[in-house]
Amino acid sequence: MTTRSYIGVRNTDASVDYIYCHFDGYPEHNGQILAEHYTNSNRVNELMKLGDLSVLGKFIGEKQDFDKRVVGNCLAYGRDRGESNVGVKNDFFDALIKDQSVDYVYVFNGDCWECFSTSDPKTTINLYNIASSEA
Repeated sequence: MTTRSYIGVRNTDASVDYIYCHFDGYPEHNGQILAEHYTNSNRVNELMKLGDLSVLGKFIGEKQDFDKRVVGNCLAYGRDRGESNVGVKNDFFDALIKDQSVDYVYVFNGDCWECFSTSDPKTTINLYNIASSEA
């Protein structure tokens, strides 16, 4: 079973540029990786350029064989498997959080990550408590 998520960046018009991530979307995994390894706009923008992901890694990495992933690197559908139509999408947060095909929505607000569960969209999950308690 997978825990799907959206990873996005909040824009000035309140819309969100986002990508899809198929595996390990729960806060203790993807949330912790985002909070610890994608901590500034430059790093987040590098991540977004990959488009939709099978796996979020601590590192962007280089093109790799999709079936022989380098552990720790992101595995991207476009870069690593050659799929099309997997780039950044745009919508408003309200639409993303209502999408029941994903479990979590991560939004970078320019300073830090915000995390929301689609099953409890009014509650923000504090990723920074998780990250520090797992260290």
